[in-house]
Amino acid sequence: MNDLKVFELMVDVYTMEDIKVNEQPTKISKLIDKTLCRNDKFLKLHKRNCFKNYCFNWLYPIETDLYKKGKIYTFIIRTVDKELVEYFNKCLINEHTESLKVLTIKTKVIPQKPIEKIYSITPLIIKAQGYWKNNLTFKQFEERIISNLIKKYNDYFNVKIDENFLLYNNIVINNKKPISMPVKGVKLLGDKVTLYISNNEISQKLAYFALGVGLAEANARSAGFCNYQYL
Repeated sequence: MNDLKVFELMVDVYTMEDIKVNEQPTKISKLIDKTLCRNDKFLKLHKRNCFKNYCFNWLYPIETDLYKKGKIYTFIIRTVDKELVEYFNKCLINEHTESLKVLTIKTKVIPQKPIEKIYSITPLIIKAQGYWKNNLTFKQFEERIISNLIKKYNDYFNVKIDENFLLYNNIVINNKKPISMPVKGVKLLGDKVTLYISNNEISQKLAYFALGVGLAEANARSAGFCNYQYL
């Protein structure tokens, strides 16, 4: 798999203030961004319009309205970039903002096994001059998801894979109405989707890769973070 590894960092944080549920993507992003901006290389990555090759989810245990001040919660960062893992383990530990303070980080590699399905647990975002259903067909929506993932893979490994393959056998949208999330001060609408992955080598590679980089767009703002189920 081109020496592909997906690293998972389980980050325990202490809440320095109450955080509304819809504020958490912004609050976690600020914590990660602050860490990246301490290093010239990662500062350039942060500022550059490029694939960031990491993704993260939201705080848990899940609260329905408010993440309360003075409690410990966990979020997960995933990446395929070993250098970024080492940097986070060195510099994200003990990082803090006015909202969150990092307490501990546990790191592991997600095992490469045949994957039955991946499913987004944060909204999957496709930017299409507003919500995609108003501007794209479902086929175009699918094509955007697939082409974005292939572009990330090609960019990271500096290759050009043959695109004549079936990434998944079925796609399911799990929400009845669009889910709103803040991205750089703007509320974008997305969906939680499940992809039932085809059992061929390249589809399995890409599904595993997606666990580390996220599906679709705005992954460095928490969109498109996926969990998985093995065959």
